[in-house]
Amino acid sequence: MVEINGNLDAKGIKFAIVVSRFNSLITEKLLEGAIDCITRNGGEKEDITIVRIPGSFEIPLTAKKLAKTKKYDAVICLGAVIRGATPHFNYVAAEVTKGIALVSLEEEIPIAYGILTTDTIEQAIERAGTKMGNKGFDAALSAIEMVNVLKEI
Repeated sequence: MVEINGNLDAKGIKFAIVVSRFNSLITEKLLEGAIDCITRNGGEKEDITIVRIPGSFEIPLTAKKLAKTKKYDAVICLGAVIRGATPHFNYVAAEVTKGIALVSLEEEIPIAYGILTTDTIEQAIERAGTKMGNKGFDAALSAIEMVNVLKEI
């Protein structure tokens, strides 16, 4: 029996982090969590490129362009889509999710999903570093592990 597992060693891994400026109160905390995860696991700040974009809807295109450069081992996508009074939330959340999945499959590199989709600002705050942990940290952890799993395959 053969079992393949990824480790959590970020040393030498090149990351691009795409972060939405919309809801920056939340996304900046997600970014801090992602950087903290990478450096705690042996990665260097010099191996991180941060790309700031207007909103979450623009994340998939930006992730695809970054992946196509072949400069990065993984792309970490960070955004916050918070439900409002209109159906806008549903469209943005669905399209961002589909877009990120598509980029990952097409480009064959880890594209980590760190998009919060919450009903309230309070829920987003909880997931950006308080009660529910930091989903930016979690996305970076997933990216590190997936880079190493794919190396093993």
